[in-house]
Amino acid sequence: MTNPGRPGWGDAWTVDDLQDLPEDDQVYEIFDGSLLVSPHADVFHGAVANRLRRILDRQAPAGLLVGQDIGVSAKRSSYFVPDLFVAHESALASGGAALDPADVLLVVEVISPSNAGRDLVLKRHEYAAAGIPLYWLVEPLKQTLTVLVNGSGGYREQAVLLGEVYRTEQPFPLALPLADIF
Repeated sequence: MTNPGRPGWGDAWTVDDLQDLPEDDQVYEIFDGSLLVSPHADVFHGAVANRLRRILDRQAPAGLLVGQDIGVSAKRSSYFVPDLFVAHESALASGGAALDPADVLLVVEVISPSNAGRDLVLKRHEYAAAGIPLYWLVEPLKQTLTVLVNGSGGYREQAVLLGEVYRTEQPFPLALPLADIF
């Protein structure tokens, strides 16, 4: 039996279907037409993400946006909400339910023990397939930053950093003191 406005048995979820879900304490994502539901992150996870966002915001050049709480749609049947992203600010003018991955320069996931596999395997594969150039994995328990760069065959590990200042030119010139985010 089909419920109007929601997929019925056997129907794939799409980004458009998310509009009908309740505004509650859950994060709704879609992988290959299947709905994924996760609880919102805990306070420590949120603090790490917010500290990192502040550092990125201070150093981001005009025209780039460091954001949260906006999804990225790799294709109509997959949609993820990264903990942080860097995108061309002009991408927001188009509106819509999600960012196009062509406008996203970096996605960042803060690893939670409850759904680490989703970030380490599933999202890593999907973000790479969507062509997003950079993927950072922040592991609060280990206090590390893993920098992944997209190339032929998917992401490759460029660096795993612990307690140092990460200096890079991508997605913009940046000096990131890791001790300031944990």
